Amino acid sequence: MFINCREDMYFLRRFPDHAGCSLRVFGRRGAGLKDFCPKKWNSGLADGNMQAMSLHSRQACNLPKEIPMKTMIHVLALIALLAVAGCAGHSRMVDDAKTPVEKTMPPEKIQIQSLDELPVHTYPLSGTVTEMLDDQEALAALRQNMVADLEDDLARYEINDTSTLQGKYSTLAGLYVSAGRYDEALAMLDKVRALEDKEASRLTSGLSTRAYIAARRSLPADAAQADLEKAYGHELAKRVDPLPYGVVQDNIKSSKGRAEFLSENLLRGVVQSQLEPAVAATGELTADQAATIVGIRHAIDHMLPLNPVAARVYDRYLEANAVEKDNIWPAREFTFRDKMGRAPVVVGIWDSGVDVAAFGDQMWVNEGEKIDGTDTDGNGWVDDVHGIAFDFDGIANAHMLHPLGDQEGKLEDVFQYMQGFSDLTSAIDSDAATEVRAELARMSSEEVGDMLTSLSFGGLYSHGTHVAGIAIEGNPFARVLVARITFDYHQTSRPMTYDIARRLAADYAATTRYFRENGVRVVNMSWGWSFKEIEGMLEDNGVGESAEERAKMAREMVDILAEGLESAMAATPEILYISAAGNDDNDVDFDVVIPSNFTLPNLMVVGAVDQAGDPTSFTSGGRNVRVYANGFQVESEVPGGGTMKMSGTSMASPNVCNLAAKLFTVDPSLTPRKVVALIEQGADPNAEHPEILLINPKKTVGMLLK
Repeated sequence: MFINCREDMYFLRRFPDHAGCSLRVFGRRGAGLKDFCPKKWNSGLADGNMQAMSLHSRQACNLPKEIPMKTMIHVLALIALLAVAGCAGHSRMVDDAKTPVEKTMPPEKIQIQSLDELPVHTYPLSGTVTEMLDDQEALAALRQNMVADLEDDLARYEINDTSTLQGKYSTLAGLYVSAGRYDEALAMLDKVRALEDKEASRLTSGLSTRAYIAARRSLPADAAQADLEKAYGHELAKRVDPLPYGVVQDNIKSSKGRAEFLSENLLRGVVQSQLEPAVAATGELTADQAATIVGIRHAIDHMLPLNPVAARVYDRYLEANAVEKDNIWPAREFTFRDKMGRAPVVVGIWDSGVDVAAFGDQMWVNEGEKIDGTDTDGNGWVDDVHGIAFDFDGIANAHMLHPLGDQEGKLEDVFQYMQGFSDLTSAIDSDAATEVRAELARMSSEEVGDMLTSLSFGGLYSHGTHVAGIAIEGNPFARVLVARITFDYHQTSRPMTYDIARRLAADYAATTRYFRENGVRVVNMSWGWSFKEIEGMLEDNGVGESAEERAKMAREMVDILAEGLESAMAATPEILYISAAGNDDNDVDFDVVIPSNFTLPNLMVVGAVDQAGDPTSFTSGGRNVRVYANGFQVESEVPGGGTMKMSGTSMASPNVCNLAAKLFTVDPSLTPRKVVALIEQGADPNAEHPEILLINPKKTVGMLLK
């Protein structure tokens, strides 16, 4: 399961300034990274399709995505950043493709309708991943096999999904760079850019890789490192300096932050803590894992030494254009000024848990229950004073927040790190950012795994509380009812099983019944499941005899979850469900992402834009995405009484939930269909992308108050 918070990354998934490196460590087989930039978090909740803290990133680039499963900001985002950024360049400059691979071209391409229809590619591994990372001969052979498979896929299959194509093109670009096939690499980068529909991502797509190629071509093969650094800085500045600041500033800030904190120890720590356990379980590499390895090797050999140069280029650009984007959202806000005279509206926060102490009298209360370890009111739920909860196995419990467990005593430091990473990727020179830089510079590769685990926990632990704060902001009549679900925050997540899938499907029905019985009007769902996520969980644990069997199992399990969740939501048509689209910059239909690919009259799927109303680089899309809301650096509560800024569709979704709750507050007789219609009617089209409808709470609520 993933949450859609880029900060969660916080949720993790695609980022950096370099292209072509597919850092998806958890079996996301659609493609490699896109050569533009970060998607800040896809942590496991909705923000992105991300298994918390998984490195599955498909974009290698230059921009900040919602750091988006995304929550992926903090935790997810961090992972994503690490992953993508780490793959920045691509493998070594060795001609790995001197012997062409013979292929037979089919007369007609095979049409691909969804991600699970693509072939599964795996590569045998002798020894450990770390050993392969340091074996140039083995890497050369691996790169050659990867090129053959990717070229064959593109020749044999008609792939109409933009995100999947961009991933394959980006991975090929990186492999071509490694082989010294620069013209072919640039052609692939051009294909990636041509498919990009977001202006900021299009403008920043492949900047670092293009600059690297140009610098290499301008120098003799035996040029000194100092000469390469000078040439690279010149070429990068030549591409960055003319960019329109108002459009690309967020991407450049994220790229600067990554350039400042990435290190060889950090990347090797990612290999040890994430790749080694996953590969040890199967004895082979998936396509995403293979791309991650060659990307990290290239980063270590070629891009990390250039990061200080890149950071200086980005810093000069930011200083020369230090004007922040206009923030359109304050003028659109609607806040109830009166605190009396209207009936409470119950808002369901179906998420990773809520710190009930953070919201005081705005928590929904079951007056017939008391916390005593028994089912006081006889409704079948123990201690459900503020809601219900389920653990990873789908078993009910009474914890509104995830127990601290092995993270006891670490939370304060984790929140500090989360804030520091967020500041770094936003070019904020804070004490927290300084502390994180110092800690990363000191940290050994062996310590990275524990840090990532703690960050993953922090992102998941805070996600639901952060979402709840956004959902009730400015509405004193809103009451939060908690429905907690559980995600595994460890580097190697426990696998999904058929039994767990069936229990979760039953839990979904029980949860929506609970919502109905307690008068919930609107529910926020900043989380989801995907085929890729479940396939990755099986891979990480060596479940199944082959990659093909795992793919089959993953499809069957996601079908069980989808049928259970969709039927549960459909059975409560009087409740409006608001779902985050996710932070993978993908099509939720093609990638099989639930619930955002459901077609239900009482479901509204939300994408993310930034403070200026421009689409974030990380937001997913598809036919179901109805409106867009602010999902970039949104401030809200976290457990313990503090606040934090996070990014992701996980943050955009509760902004729409907030608006829906206010509409129900003004007119309790409204139906979900009518609320959806009002939100869409009151939304304003983005000036450059009229298909993107930006919510306008003041205008929409005003339509009812007239």
